[in-house]
Amino acid sequence: MAEVGVGTIAAGVAKAHADVILISGYDGGTGASPLTSIKHAGIPWELGLAEAHQVLLLNNLRSRVTLEADGQLKTGRDVAVAALLGAEEFGFATAPLVVLGCIMMRVCHLNTCPVGVATQDPALRKFFTGDPAHVVNFMRFVATELREYMAELGFRTIDEMVGRSERLEMRRAVDHWKARNLDFTRILFQPKVPKEWGRTCQIAQDHGIEQSLDVSLLLDICRPAIEKGKRVEAVVPIRNVNRVVGTITGSEITKRWGPGGLPDDTIRLTFQGSAGQSFGAFIPSGMTLILEGDANDYIGKGLSGGRIVVCPPRGSTFVPEENVIIGNVAFYGATGGEAFIRGVAGERFCVRNSGATAVVEGVGDHGCEYMTGGRVVVLGKTGRNFAAGMSGGIAWVLDEGGGFEKVLNREMVSSERLSDPAEIAGLREMVERHVTFTGSARGQLILDAWKDFVPRFVRVVPNDYRRVLEAQARMRAKGLSPDEAEMAAFEENARDEARVGGN
Repeated sequence: MAEVGVGTIAAGVAKAHADVILISGYDGGTGASPLTSIKHAGIPWELGLAEAHQVLLLNNLRSRVTLEADGQLKTGRDVAVAALLGAEEFGFATAPLVVLGCIMMRVCHLNTCPVGVATQDPALRKFFTGDPAHVVNFMRFVATELREYMAELGFRTIDEMVGRSERLEMRRAVDHWKARNLDFTRILFQPKVPKEWGRTCQIAQDHGIEQSLDVSLLLDICRPAIEKGKRVEAVVPIRNVNRVVGTITGSEITKRWGPGGLPDDTIRLTFQGSAGQSFGAFIPSGMTLILEGDANDYIGKGLSGGRIVVCPPRGSTFVPEENVIIGNVAFYGATGGEAFIRGVAGERFCVRNSGATAVVEGVGDHGCEYMTGGRVVVLGKTGRNFAAGMSGGIAWVLDEGGGFEKVLNREMVSSERLSDPAEIAGLREMVERHVTFTGSARGQLILDAWKDFVPRFVRVVPNDYRRVLEAQARMRAKGLSPDEAEMAAFEENARDEARVGGN
C-alpha cells in the first residue's frame, strides 16, 4: 500500500472562480414545481441580469466571466433584450420542450407524462413524437428574428450588443395606473468605466486544474489501473480545499474502459482528513473511495457505479450516529454504486437518486426527495419532509422513537412494517455490508439484536412503484422472464392509470 505525505499535495489547492454566472428568472421552472412556487417565488431575470452586469463591470471583472440569462426566453426579441442588459449566453427550456410535444401537464415528477417526454414508462414513451429537427427549426426561427432586431439596431455581432442598455427605452404607450410610477433608470444604468475594461468575457481563467489532487497525484497513483486494469491501493491525506476529488480519475477510467468501468475494488484509495465539496462525484465502477474523516456538501454527486465509504478518523471519541459527518445534498442524482456512511448526513440526502444503494445512520430534512430508484437504509432519525416527490426506489428507516410517521411526506408514498422474509434478508445484508466497510458500532448493535430491531423498521415505497413491483411479481409467477415481466407490469400499470383517468 502506497503512503503519501502531506507535503506531496500541499500545492493541490485549486483556485475557485466562476466561468459562468447564470441569472435565472422566476418565470421558468420544472414542471415538478408547485404552482405556488412558479407563480410567487423569485424576481424577473431582467433585474438580476442588469445588476450583475453593472457590478461586475464596475469592479473590472466582467471580462473574466460569462453571463447567462434564462427564464421563459421564447423569441428573438427576448434574446435581444437579454443581450442589451448584459448577457452573452441564453438558456431555453420550456419552449423547446413544447416544440418536442410537451403539453405542460406539470406531472414531470410522477412518471405519468401522457406524451412520453418526462417518463421512463415504456407504455408512455411510445407516445413521444418529438424530433431533434423540430428544435433545430425553432432555434433557427429565434436566430432569424434576432438578426432582424440586430439589423434594426445597427449591430453586426452579439458581442457588440452586450451591455448596450442605452439602446433600450421604456415603452411610454402603456396607459395603466400601475405603469405610471415605473422607473427603469437603475436597470438601464451605464457604469462609467475605462474603455479598455471588457464588457464581455475575454480573459480565460486559470482554475489550477494542474494542481488539483487528481492531476497532481491520483492519476499517477492510479495509472496501472487506468491503463492495464491492475489493482491499486493507497493512503492519501486530504483537506477541505480539495474539491471534486476522484472525478478526473473516474473520467479517465470511463474513457479507457467504457461506462462499465473496472472490476469492483480495482482502485481503493483511503483518504484521511476533511474532504471538500463533491468528493467522489460521478466515480464509475471499480473505484472505492474510503474517507476517514468528514466531507462537505455534494459528496457522491452523480455516483455512477463506484463505492464511497465515510467513517470517523481512527482514535475519534465522538459518537458517529449522533453527529453530522457529511454535508448536504449527498449522492444527488446518483445512478449506481453504493455508499456507507458511519454518521449522520445533512439535508437532502439522496435527492434524485435513481440507482445507488446507500446506508446512513441519520439524515436531515428532505431525505430521499424526488428519488426515482435505488435503495436507502437509514439507521437513525430523519428530518422533516422525508420522501417528498419520491416516485421510485425503496427506503427503510429504523423508527426507534416512533416519530417517523410525523415527518414522512405521504403525498406519493406509503409506509409499512416488514413482513417479506426475502426483503428482511436483503435489508440485513445491506446492514452487514455497512458494518464490514465502516466498522459501525451502531450497525453491529442492530445485527446483534436483529429480531428485536426488524419490527422497528419502516418501509417507504412510492404508491405507483409498489403497484409496478406487485405486477412484476405476478408476471414472474406466470413464468415470464424478468425483462418480460417488467414490460408487462408497466403496460398493466398504464392501463390501470388510463382507466382511473377515464373515470
